[in-house]
Amino acid sequence: MTVTEALTTVRPHSIPPLTVAVIGTGAIGQDLVSKISRSDLLDCALVAGRNPESAGLRHAALLDCRTSADGIDAILAAPRPFDVVFDATNAMAHAEHWRLLQPLGTLLIDLTPSKTGQMVVPTVTGVQAPSAGNVSLISCGGQASVPVAHALADRFEVTYLEVVSTVASSIAGRATRLNLDEYVATTQHALTAFTGVRRNKAILNISPAVPPAHFRTTVHAVLPEADPQAVRAAVGEAAGRVREFAPGYRVLACDVRGDLVTVSLEVTADSDVLPAYAGNLDIIDSAAVLVAEQHAARLDSASRKGAGR
Repeated sequence: MTVTEALTTVRPHSIPPLTVAVIGTGAIGQDLVSKISRSDLLDCALVAGRNPESAGLRHAALLDCRTSADGIDAILAAPRPFDVVFDATNAMAHAEHWRLLQPLGTLLIDLTPSKTGQMVVPTVTGVQAPSAGNVSLISCGGQASVPVAHALADRFEVTYLEVVSTVASSIAGRATRLNLDEYVATTQHALTAFTGVRRNKAILNISPAVPPAHFRTTVHAVLPEADPQAVRAAVGEAAGRVREFAPGYRVLACDVRGDLVTVSLEVTADSDVLPAYAGNLDIIDSAAVLVAEQHAARLDSASRKGAGR
């Protein structure tokens, strides 16, 4: 089943959308709020941060979202638990957020590299939320690289993987810089989990280039006796599935030289608020909204089945 087919269940307009909250008001939070506002299945009922003067809270208010500078306390103080909470803060804060929200039955979608919840890469795992209630979206580099790495490992014997991502300095916020170690560890963990290749490495470059560098991820793979035509077909199919929910995702090059395969990927942001070069934020936010929408569709389906008994 493709990602698009997974979302063919349309909720009747008479059924209200899921109430969701976003914690974190940086660039990733702002884009997330914009994407949520375009969804018929989700209603952004609260955006919480720490700085009452932040651009993220102003942006949320313009989209008619209720805002608070009380952080996680605002989420906990809501009259009823939110159906979904998106955590766009940092890996260190996420563990505490999960501890506080777990008893409420809220689905927590983690956009930090905390390695706490069940890992989801839409085109590899599907988008149904796990019963554990905590979804890990790994990292921007993980969302960009795992679909291709998985496709290669699924068809060929891969003995080594190396993933190098480059993000523009101007879009790499404080949380990204604080979580560099967590980014590397979580991305490498995902590569092992989804490919079975234990010899792997993840690298993140923060580029100060002017004009800013577009988000790019290069996957290097060692494949003994790789067939170039088969490799390119596998990579092309994987990229096509990702474009169903992240249309700016594309393969710049797929080079096969002996046992070494090099796949260069670029993501252009499809966003109301992000610059085109911020594809790193766009791809993980798109995956997050997709998971929440599928959760909404699944709950609606379960509700209708229960009503029919």
